[in-house]
Amino acid sequence: MIAFLNGTLAGKTTYSAIIECGGVGFEVGMSTMSLSKLPETGNPVRVYTYLQVREDAMQLFGFATMEEKSLFERLISVSGVGPKVALAALSTFDSQELVKAIMEKDVTKVSHIPGVGKKTASRIILELQGTLETEGPRDTSGLFGSTAVISNVIEDLMAMGFTSAEAELACKGAPENKDEAKVLQYALKRLGAR
Repeated sequence: MIAFLNGTLAGKTTYSAIIECGGVGFEVGMSTMSLSKLPETGNPVRVYTYLQVREDAMQLFGFATMEEKSLFERLISVSGVGPKVALAALSTFDSQELVKAIMEKDVTKVSHIPGVGKKTASRIILELQGTLETEGPRDTSGLFGSTAVISNVIEDLMAMGFTSAEAELACKGAPENKDEAKVLQYALKRLGAR
């Protein structure tokens, strides 16, 4: 799987970005939130990616943060929620807002996502609430918090060849108020690497 693209922003459309990497232009579907965080055309850019492979097509989706990518992957795991609806959700709310609405079982708020009715909103809450709660009561936003240290460590682990899921799991429960080196050491220990 393509974990991220590091290249030059060649252009933007309403729902996607074109990123040039080594002479190849990748069209990446993105939420409007992530698109708004991209630099001007011609500037270097790095986006985390999710590759969807179907019988009839391959689509690449991009995210400004690992938190957004992780939430996208959870959303598309819900029956009846595809990438289009997941991107619409991430365009309507930022990651923390959406997690909060799910945790609070706010069907009305989740129903504000284009293409999501009350039935689908209830299904999203039902199927995702348990997985978000497992992140621990100490930090209800789980990995969706704005902890730059955790994000950096996840990036480091992915650069070492671990998947985003492995990296996130390894960082879970990391000691608070520790520097990046200590958190990386903790994560590597959990992964069985030294």
